[in-house]
Amino acid sequence: MIFIAIVVGCILGAIIGIYAPMVPYTYSGYLAIAIIAALDSVFGGIASTLNKQFDLKIFVSGFFGNAILSMLLTYLGQKLNVDIYLAAIVVFVGRMFNNLAIIRRYYLEKWTNRKEKLKTEKTEQ
Repeated sequence: MIFIAIVVGCILGAIIGIYAPMVPYTYSGYLAIAIIAALDSVFGGIASTLNKQFDLKIFVSGFFGNAILSMLLTYLGQKLNVDIYLAAIVVFVGRMFNNLAIIRRYYLEKWTNRKEKLKTEKTEQ
C-alpha cells in the first residue's frame, strides 16, 4: 500500500514538475527548505511504519507543520538578515540520517535473519 502511494506520488510530482512554471529565485530558498522538511517527515513516516508506530494524523501534521515552520524561519531570517534557515537544515538533515539509519538497520536485520533461516533449513535437510 505504501509502495503504491510512493509510486503515485512520484508520478504526480513528475507530471506537475513538467508542466509547472519555473520557481522564481526569490522563492527558491523557501521551496528548498520546505522540501527538506517534507523529506524529513517522509523518512520519519517510513521509520515509524517499520517500528509499527505509524499514525497518519501525526504524519500529516508533521509534514505540513515542519514545512510551514521552516518556511517561516526562512522568512524571519531574511527579514533579520540572519541565516536562521541553516538551523532548520541541520536539524532536518540530522533527523533524516537518523531515520535512514533506522530503515537501513531494519532491512539489514531482516535480510540477515532470512539468510540465517535459509542456512539452518539447509543444514536440517
